[in-house]
Amino acid sequence: MTDAPPRLDQMLCFALYSATGALNRAYKPALEALGLTYPQYVTLVALWERDGRTVGQLGEALFLESNTLTPLLKRMEAAGLVRRARDPADERQVRVVLTEDGRAMQARAADLPRHMLKALGCDAETVAALTAEVAEMRDRVTGGKAA
Repeated sequence: MTDAPPRLDQMLCFALYSATGALNRAYKPALEALGLTYPQYVTLVALWERDGRTVGQLGEALFLESNTLTPLLKRMEAAGLVRRARDPADERQVRVVLTEDGRAMQARAADLPRHMLKALGCDAETVAALTAEVAEMRDRVTGGKAA
């Protein structure tokens, strides 16, 4: 065993960090054409999966704290993609609901997965296996909870 620090190419965290940056750069032109940022896109994906989530449920799904999510949702609301409203059954909860424009964005963004497969240069099965492996690693590190 050596006391020498690891090299960058030996660090899993750096490989994941730099890969995330590369993926975000690959997404950027397609998302800019839609007028979206990556955080806005994944928020929409979560709402397309299940509309009307509470802010807390969205935070859990996206692994985001409310101090990050609230300004994001405010910008999305100003852009006409979502609407935030107090839950009539529990005034403490704020629900996030897609607007007509938010729902229509799903069709406009339908090519993004194919665009990313092309950018990645591999097939859907390889991406699905890698995604599952990385998600499993994340869940082991976090206990399945947002940081």
